[in-house]
Amino acid sequence: MNQYDPKRGIALSVGASALFALLSAYATLLAPLGGLDIFAWRIIWTVPGALLLIALRKRLPILRELLYRMVTQPKLGVAMIVSAVLLGLQLWVFLWAPLHGRMLEVSLGYFLLPLVMVLVGRFYYHERLDGLQWLAVAFAAVGVVHELWMTGAFSWPTLLVALGYPPYFVLRRRINRDSLAMFTVEMALLLPAAIVFVISGGSLTMIAGRVDMWCLLLPGLGALSTVALASYLKASRLLPIALFGILGYVEPVLLVLVSVVLLGETLSSAQLATYVPIWIAVALTALHGVRLVRFAPN
Repeated sequence: MNQYDPKRGIALSVGASALFALLSAYATLLAPLGGLDIFAWRIIWTVPGALLLIALRKRLPILRELLYRMVTQPKLGVAMIVSAVLLGLQLWVFLWAPLHGRMLEVSLGYFLLPLVMVLVGRFYYHERLDGLQWLAVAFAAVGVVHELWMTGAFSWPTLLVALGYPPYFVLRRRINRDSLAMFTVEMALLLPAAIVFVISGGSLTMIAGRVDMWCLLLPGLGALSTVALASYLKASRLLPIALFGILGYVEPVLLVLVSVVLLGETLSSAQLATYVPIWIAVALTALHGVRLVRFAPN
């Protein structure tokens, strides 16, 4: 289950990044729901989406086996709970930050995360990086250092993102179970908290008469979230952790494109000094990925 598959892994990672970028624009359609409301509804609608994927891909026996082993092997059960909590914290802080004026700090965490993942791959998994990868890391580091210098936003939300995701991916690899089954269990474990928040937060009242919400927008949120997260987590198992980390820069590049093209935002010269080196890093990573795919076994 640990065998790498660069072709599928790169395709899933880039596809997931595109869907995450799309979600940032999709969230604007969900007014008057706030960030934490969307977080809760995202969990609630992702669970049936994940179960549908399980059924379509005929993974129900694998899911049942995982649940059985969680009950009969307490260490596995605890590991899955910890995994769900780590994922839940990331999903929560991403939507909490805009409501509290902390989005810059969280954004910096996402800039730092791929570099941390490269370090985990190099020093924890002892993966070798070739010249193109090191060059991509260098360009990405230039962009991150500039962003850190501009914002000075090195705080606990930054650390939560940059240092919280790597243990999550390491733990998932140690559990070493079917990625989709694990994702479904993680979402199910987060479901009670999401239901409590929806009931206590008043969002049910806000959208009580919104047929479009119930029949289209919220199911769409669940479908996008399910496919994006499932693809992202599967990619984390199919790629060397260092390459998976650097591919994390595809998402902020696409988020910038969504912000400029769909949301009408503009890039300042200071922002360009951050993004241009990162775009170069993504281009170098794409070149490395093409070489990997070309020489990968069929």
